[in-house]
Amino acid sequence: MSRRKLVVGNWKMNGMRAHLAEIEAIDRIADAHPAVEVGLCLPATLVMAASDKQGGAFIGGQDCHMNANGAHTGCLSAQMLVEAGATWVIVGHSERRQDQGETDAHIAAKALAARAAGLKVILCVGESLDVRDAGNAEAVVSAQLLASLPDGAAADWLAIAYEPIWAIGTGRIPTMEAVAMMHSALRAALAGRIGAEADKMRILYGGSMNGDNATELMAIADVDGGLVGGASLTAAKFEPVIAAAG
Repeated sequence: MSRRKLVVGNWKMNGMRAHLAEIEAIDRIADAHPAVEVGLCLPATLVMAASDKQGGAFIGGQDCHMNANGAHTGCLSAQMLVEAGATWVIVGHSERRQDQGETDAHIAAKALAARAAGLKVILCVGESLDVRDAGNAEAVVSAQLLASLPDGAAADWLAIAYEPIWAIGTGRIPTMEAVAMMHSALRAALAGRIGAEADKMRILYGGSMNGDNATELMAIADVDGGLVGGASLTAAKFEPVIAAAG
């Protein structure tokens, strides 16, 4: 089935107002590749400023709380992100699962909160190197996906990002065969839960995707785009990734 490629930059804890010009340059690149859906998930401090200048790339947040408001110091609700101009949000990134101890149940609740506020969601899953080396990667990540999947999951508001934890920011990636096997396994797990809707769901690859490997990765049947870290921080590095998706 043909699915429109989705390429999203995750800036993590990078970016100041001085980088708005870089965001505008990425917008122009997105405009030049209309066949690809392009987005930037930015630090919260940049979401409103980037949204005010928004061009071809959508603006998203990097996380949201599962509650709409309350005594949650330092957290942002999905409604706050919407008010700031975000249209997407990442939930379940491995760095939050590991550093903030977020569970699959937390991730599912955050995805539902985001959906209720009108945000689209990128839900992240992935395995450690120990799990990969033990030969259990597909089973473990498929189980993580199903445990994190929110009720009512549908392709018009949800995408999945597979990010092998050991490949994030390291320059290492799985073999193309391993990526294909994982994405196929995730598609099968989705089909078991949501039926035919799984064929429409986009599954992104995350973990050191860059201009050198994007074309090969994007050519894999069940890779529907990328969640891109370091290579999305400048227009020059992000452009070949976007072009590879088109």
